[in-house]
Amino acid sequence: MNLPNSLTLTRIFLVPLLVVVLLTKFEGRLILGVTKEIVGAAIFGLASLTDWLDGYLARRRKEVTTLGQVIDPLADKLLTSAALISLVQMELAPAWMVAIIISREFAVTGLRSLAYARGIAMAASPLGKIKMVAQVVAILALILAHDHQQPLYGVGQTALWVVVAAALISAADYFRRFNVILSPRVADFTVAREQHTDRKVS
Repeated sequence: MNLPNSLTLTRIFLVPLLVVVLLTKFEGRLILGVTKEIVGAAIFGLASLTDWLDGYLARRRKEVTTLGQVIDPLADKLLTSAALISLVQMELAPAWMVAIIISREFAVTGLRSLAYARGIAMAASPLGKIKMVAQVVAILALILAHDHQQPLYGVGQTALWVVVAAALISAADYFRRFNVILSPRVADFTVAREQHTDRKVS
């Protein structure tokens, strides 16, 4: 197992730890003398850092593997879903907003998988990076905004609205591109390209 994949697995292992820290009622809200909100934010921040680092190292060291391509997006979705659902339980994030964000992730993943099965790679939406950054800001701010303390709670709520908007717009873009992929002209082009490749190989 290479280093990038090890970092991805570390992110997965941090998910249950994050949930335990956020949802367990510790005496005095302290964990080894540190408030659980700070500990939770540190865990989420570390996990988010591994998300950037594993991709960077995989490209830099030319260690992109099939396993990494499968577990990396899975780890991302597990981390963000666990954090957002925990925030709903803590009454710091509206359940309907979290439902939209998580539903979008599964829908887009399904579309990209179907496209890949047809031999077509759907590039990530430009709004994806905006959504990702806003998501990290929203989750960190809301974790630290214990009892709806301002201004962090306001920052978190604002960032969460940005996430929802970016999620809906990017989802619409994915559906539009997927419909283009399913159009007969594109499908015929894909089949012709595959047949041409087969003739060259033979």
